[in-house]
Amino acid sequence: MQCTALLAYLTLFSGLAGAHPGVGIVMDSRGNVFFTDLKRVWRVAPDGRKSVAVPNVHTHELCLDADDNLYGEHLWYEGDRTGKWGHRVWKLAPTGQVTDVIAAREGFLTDYSFVRDKAGNMYWADRGTPTKIRKRAPDGRISDLLAAPFANVRWMTAARDGTVYLIDYRGRAGNDVVRVSTAGRMETVVRALYQSGFSILPNSNLHDVMGLAEDKDGNIFVAVAGDRTVRKVTSPGAVTVAAKSPGPWSPTGVLPAANGDLWVLEYGAVNAVRVRRIRADGSVTTF
Repeated sequence: MQCTALLAYLTLFSGLAGAHPGVGIVMDSRGNVFFTDLKRVWRVAPDGRKSVAVPNVHTHELCLDADDNLYGEHLWYEGDRTGKWGHRVWKLAPTGQVTDVIAAREGFLTDYSFVRDKAGNMYWADRGTPTKIRKRAPDGRISDLLAAPFANVRWMTAARDGTVYLIDYRGRAGNDVVRVSTAGRMETVVRALYQSGFSILPNSNLHDVMGLAEDKDGNIFVAVAGDRTVRKVTSPGAVTVAAKSPGPWSPTGVLPAANGDLWVLEYGAVNAVRVRRIRADGSVTTF
């Protein structure tokens, strides 16, 4: 099961100024790539044709299950008059049928996750004191994988075996890449992967480091919007630059495909969105 990372974003939203770009980009077993632009979900077919897969949805994340069903959220703000948020969770079947997994309801999504391992377990961060990394099994049972004094858990991803990788934002001290094993053991893989610099949103460095995803070899690719790079992090913690986004574009989501292609979701000025496919030979196609 292939998913993007999850942000426990309940504390981000104090109004529309709390909005941030999406990280959702995934590939199904047939080679279709899906990505979000916060207004709709796009599909790029294996032959390069681009079309709208799910219209009129504001989702930051996407997830595919073992049967190629695509999942996402629709999040909305009613306006300053009520100050209320609402959401629903939808599913796109390979047949093209869209149904709701969770019907429209008030508030933020707190009991369902788009971060899942191959077995279908869900993972998310419960920001209490201490922060808990929670796990929900396919049968609905919820357990705590770990409770630890994280500074500020941002986006997360789950490896195929259930190992969780997350970004812990420590302010000026930087963004750490942290690994949580299936046994609940926490390890900082990279300390201060990125510290400060350009920010997608004015006066905010919370979004300097965005989505992350695992490749077939167990490496983690991280979209570092702060300096417009995609970083490759090996299991021991070695870091290299895998791709660079030309200004004004910044990477927010990343998809390392099994054939070696690297797909990068990028946001530009005035909420523009695009995806680039970077092949191993360095050739680039923009969608």
